[in-house]
Amino acid sequence: MSPRMPSPSMVVPEAMQPLRDLVRAVNNVGVPLRTLVLVHLRVSQVNGRSVQIPVKKREFEEAGEEDYRLPLVATWRDQTCFTDAERSVLALAEAATLISDREDPVPDEIWDEAAKHYTEKQLGALVIHIGLVNFWNRVNVATRQEPVDWRVNPKNWTPMTSRIPVAQ
Repeated sequence: MSPRMPSPSMVVPEAMQPLRDLVRAVNNVGVPLRTLVLVHLRVSQVNGRSVQIPVKKREFEEAGEEDYRLPLVATWRDQTCFTDAERSVLALAEAATLISDREDPVPDEIWDEAAKHYTEKQLGALVIHIGLVNFWNRVNVATRQEPVDWRVNPKNWTPMTSRIPVAQ
């Protein structure tokens, strides 16, 4: 299926810069890039937004990807390779994404666990990041944009979370 239109963020004048500014702000508070990538992947999975990630060792090597846990993100609760901090933010990402049909979509237990591992500034950045990924998922689904391909060689491409240079 081909896209219905170019990305709205490119079509609407002055829309892209504020989004880039938010990404830059998220990147500048000390949340590890690996954590942001895990959150991006999990939110996209929850939203049914397909993301092609390396599965075989050779694919990881060809893509230059170092985090061999990516194929395990969908089953993070059953895995032992994620840190407590990563687990807390993956739970937060799921809760903040699945907000319909629940009176308290992000219960205190989930919030409090994430707050044990991140400063208030980092937690704020993570919440903004979760919201941005949800935003992009919805914009891309509505306009039928091509899914993200994690197999792109990072020597020529970097993840969304690191494309924007750090503010001077």
